[in-house]
Amino acid sequence: MRRVLVTGATGFVGTSLMARLAVEPGFEAVGVDLRAPAQPYTAPTVRFEQADLRDEAALERIFSAFRPTAVVHLASIVNPPPGMSREDMREIDVGGTERVVRLCLAHGVSHLTVTTSGAAYGYHADNPAWLDEDCAIRGNVEFAYSDHKRQIEELLVTARAEHPELSQLLLRPGTILGKSVGNQITALFAKPRVLGVVGYDSPFVFIWDEDVVEILLRGLRDERTGCFNLAGDGAMSMREIAAALGKPYMPLPAWVLRAALMVLHPLGVVPYGPEQVGFLQYRPVLSNARLKAGFGYTPRYSSAEAFAELLRAQPNLRAGA
Repeated sequence: MRRVLVTGATGFVGTSLMARLAVEPGFEAVGVDLRAPAQPYTAPTVRFEQADLRDEAALERIFSAFRPTAVVHLASIVNPPPGMSREDMREIDVGGTERVVRLCLAHGVSHLTVTTSGAAYGYHADNPAWLDEDCAIRGNVEFAYSDHKRQIEELLVTARAEHPELSQLLLRPGTILGKSVGNQITALFAKPRVLGVVGYDSPFVFIWDEDVVEILLRGLRDERTGCFNLAGDGAMSMREIAAALGKPYMPLPAWVLRAALMVLHPLGVVPYGPEQVGFLQYRPVLSNARLKAGFGYTPRYSSAEAFAELLRAQPNLRAGA
């Protein structure tokens, strides 16, 4: 029986992973999160422990009692609640990962899976058209999420060099879609118009949540190691996304968007600041070649097919809904 500890267990991916682990033979799992699960666990092989990643003593108690052989670290601040400071976000994202790695080493965990993000590459004008796993992890200081993912990857590099006894599987997903997904990116698609930046295609790569969970499970079963981008084949430009939604596409000059966000963000009208224009201009486009050839997994949906599945599951995103 493999004992798996999952952080971020009540998040979008974590909820699905715990449901799969509950029915997978050969696994016993404990889910850890600050929030309780929406539905209590009923399977005898899974249970939930409420804990804050900033509370090392609480995490120590869970590790000591459960004695995991593998850890899947999913916990991350994707949509920060109002009032959460950047320091708090870092303490959870980067500090939380430091604590998880430290406890894995202290308790003899042999396999660690960490999901970072394609955002770790950063949103840069000189990004190659397709980013593979050998490209530099640069992040963006102006984007807390991207900057923290870069810092997480740097500390994992150090852990791999200093502690090879803890094998690592590092996954960098693109935008994860699923039947019940709701986040800042899908909120962009819910607007009456799809905004873009003049002169930029702003392509998105998508992967379906069930693909992500299957990759996590295969990584656990086979104790896979290495680093892999998670994305379906191809990408969708903002113009193509607008067409799929049946909504008008409105590309604006970058300076106009920056000026508008500079005024509206401090007033609380929009949640995005002027630095977010780069988020649309320089989308990191992930190659999945290593996922298919090296990990041996081909996502069931391309980026366009995953987006079509999202619209089937959430038809209210379409124009006129």
